[in-house]
Amino acid sequence: MAKAHQYAVTTTWTGNTGQGTRSYKSYERSHTVSVENKPDIMGSSDPSFLGDRTRYNPEELLVASLSTCHMLWYLHLCAEAGIIVTGYVDNATGVMIETADGGGRFQQVTLYPVVTVADASMIDKANALHELANRKCFIANSCNFPVHHQPRCISA
Repeated sequence: MAKAHQYAVTTTWTGNTGQGTRSYKSYERSHTVSVENKPDIMGSSDPSFLGDRTRYNPEELLVASLSTCHMLWYLHLCAEAGIIVTGYVDNATGVMIETADGGGRFQQVTLYPVVTVADASMIDKANALHELANRKCFIANSCNFPVHHQPRCISA
């Protein structure tokens, strides 16, 4: 039997400068994402859409969700396989295509995890687990675009 998990998030627009949405340029895209008992995430839109570049935008958070979900599954699988990971860094990138009508969609996301393992003899096995982590990742399984992986594994 499948388990259902529910997630509650509150998004509050904080960008009313006194005129509301009188025009496209009359309001800020600032907002706060809140989850009970956790620090708030200060968000905005991408600067290309008049957003605040000092705040996270939804596109960055989508890429971050894919990167972190993959990492968490990967670490889980390594622990089960007896691979001791001592470091993990991913400089993930995403490509979003804007359509003529102003909408758009993500075309792809690429993860570039650099994994450090304690034992050099485990590098091949560690690299192979990225494919399984991708198949297990809840977020990647929810996307309608490809999530690519270009992992690199080194020993400590």
